[in-house]
Amino acid sequence: MAQAERLEWNVTGMDCASCVAKVTKAVERMPGVANVSVALMAEKLSLDLEPETTPAEKIEAAVKSLGYGIAPKGTAAPRKKAFVLPGAGSADHGHDHDHDHGEGHHDHDGHDHHPKADDGHGMPGHVHDDPADRGKRWYQTGKGKLVIFTAALLGAAWAVEFLFPGPVGYWAFVAACLIGVAPVARRAFAAARMGQLFTIESLMTIAATGALFIGAAEEAALVVFLFAVGEVLEGVAANKARDGIRALANLVPKTALLEVDGKTREVPAESLQIDQIVLARPGDRIPADGEIVEGTSGVDDSPVTGESVPVTKGPGDAVFAGSINAEAALHIKVTKAAEDNTISRIIKLVEEAEEARAPTERFIDRFSRWYMPLIVALSALVIVMPPLATGADWTTWIYRGLALLLIGCPCALVISVPASIASALSAGARRGLLMKGGAVIEAAAKVQAVAFDKTGTLTRGKPVVTDVVALDGATEAELLTVAAGVEAGSSHPLAVAIMDRVEAAGVKTPSASEGRNIVGKAAEAKVDGALAWVGSLRFAVEKGVMSLEGIARAEELEREGKSLSVVFREGLALGLIALRDEPKPDAVEGVRQIKALGLKAIMLTGDNVRTAAAIAGGLGLDQKAEMLPEDKVTAIRTMAADGGVMMVGDGINDAPALAQASVGVAMGSGTDVALETADAAVLRDRVTDIAAKIRLARATMANIRQNVTIALGLKAVFLVTTVFGLTGLWIAILADTGATVLVTLNALRLLGYNPEREA
Repeated sequence: MAQAERLEWNVTGMDCASCVAKVTKAVERMPGVANVSVALMAEKLSLDLEPETTPAEKIEAAVKSLGYGIAPKGTAAPRKKAFVLPGAGSADHGHDHDHDHGEGHHDHDGHDHHPKADDGHGMPGHVHDDPADRGKRWYQTGKGKLVIFTAALLGAAWAVEFLFPGPVGYWAFVAACLIGVAPVARRAFAAARMGQLFTIESLMTIAATGALFIGAAEEAALVVFLFAVGEVLEGVAANKARDGIRALANLVPKTALLEVDGKTREVPAESLQIDQIVLARPGDRIPADGEIVEGTSGVDDSPVTGESVPVTKGPGDAVFAGSINAEAALHIKVTKAAEDNTISRIIKLVEEAEEARAPTERFIDRFSRWYMPLIVALSALVIVMPPLATGADWTTWIYRGLALLLIGCPCALVISVPASIASALSAGARRGLLMKGGAVIEAAAKVQAVAFDKTGTLTRGKPVVTDVVALDGATEAELLTVAAGVEAGSSHPLAVAIMDRVEAAGVKTPSASEGRNIVGKAAEAKVDGALAWVGSLRFAVEKGVMSLEGIARAEELEREGKSLSVVFREGLALGLIALRDEPKPDAVEGVRQIKALGLKAIMLTGDNVRTAAAIAGGLGLDQKAEMLPEDKVTAIRTMAADGGVMMVGDGINDAPALAQASVGVAMGSGTDVALETADAAVLRDRVTDIAAKIRLARATMANIRQNVTIALGLKAVFLVTTVFGLTGLWIAILADTGATVLVTLNALRLLGYNPEREA
């Protein structure tokens, strides 16, 4: 059997949660279709399709019949008329001594993040988001023109009624209602044919038609107009929520100055290839992720990482696409293609995060599946029970039942969670706080403890050699020569520090072979034909190579807060290399903020007890030392018994613990963030950003609770007032649309939330 293919489309016109539900249900019932995912904010449909089952064209036709624009990913969705009348047609040397460290590299697939070009329905009654309308005044957009058209119909009907009272005026309102509701009814029938009986379009059609039958033509026409107004407001709110992602995409300049043979020429930034050289003039945005090859300048990374202070960068330093070159000309070698630069990957992460739905969102989705049919049944009971049981007036109770139908739409409830999640993801991305979806946000809001790796997380990750101590008759030169042979080729911070000392001492690196990593213990290689190790003191003691004098000297160095590596051959210790890795400038403040949130903070490190105690004591947190990667996993599992645990690490050695934690957070800057295993990332490499991430998660969950309260509260109030005849049809549609707009606007408040500020 042929393997299913993953297909993606750009779908335009989705501006509320019911749109997502309609598209999902329309395609998931087709033969050969599985794993359907519809992202509202990303405007994306993806699914698995088995060959020789349902043609892709049929899927597109089904989506179009619901009134949405659709085109294969990477192409623009077909344009429709905005308004027509009804009827118109890297591999690294692994390294782990008694210190915890590691490096990670990651790549994401290319991502197309260009704005889509499509209006949506193009019919009166419901015109969805038109990218061509962005930046225009509301009355210049397709939706705005629709509102003006329906308002004109309603105004004309009122004018006719004023001039020709009686039947002529009544029929004018009937005509206004029918013209306005016709396209809504058409979409309702299209959805019904696909098995979706309970949509806002179907409820709207039933309510308007029913109102005409009981003689409430004027109110029916008014409801159609208010429905159009609601669509405008929902579209504006949805676009506002998407603006954060669009703003990220717009950070990268459209063109670049490519250098060829000493001359520059302007080319599209998306056409740049790896290893090409580009020129960034003072004031220019850098067009690609790259490495400076010539020039020194202050670079403002705030558009990408949120880092507010420009950083002076020179030859060999990495730069990000979208950063601003503030001072002098820079010649930059491109290291990432446009579709894989940091901003593209952030956008991809934010968009894919929609698919990782929070437990609360999944519960509400299940709730809404039976909520709407229940409302329809309740509406039917309201219509028939009073007249049959008490002989009450049929017209009165039909009217109330129809109003109940409009109130019963669960749009506001269903959109309450994803709108908040999308806003939080966007707000976090602007500050370098990335999270892979609502499930991660909800888990982060519930954590009770934060566990930190040490090297590169709480410390700078750039240790320097402080002491070289030869043992057992060896010379310092011999010790450094063997260490160089074992560590050559590794980019690990400790290995780099040792190689820097080797270079400074003028020692020649010998030939080595059969290099391998003994996880948590040592690096091993054959140097000059004999095995040699650079490893932990504990491992050297296990191997029986340490003398009492050597152990005493090692313990003395450890008490000074230094990390220790032992260089030895079979049966012979050549000496000790001591290194110091200073805490990050904000580490103390970061730990303080975490404790201020009522959370426990602990450091889990593979380093020795003395060094760990010295670092942890200075930072004010607990510590567990001499831990192998599997020990960290066990510790995380034990801590989880008392509540959720967030693990913060920076490299490959932390991957198992990151995966075990309730929330795994990768510390890093830009392209070297270990996002593959982690649930979240901190791009600015700040310890204080961990507390900021938790504050953002808590604020998001509080916002969601507010939204659910607004949605259910308004529904409950108007359900009661409608049954008792205190509110009618036009209030019902306002209640539905108003609730949707209110929860969306409340969610948008998160776009301005600053998680770095303590409450």
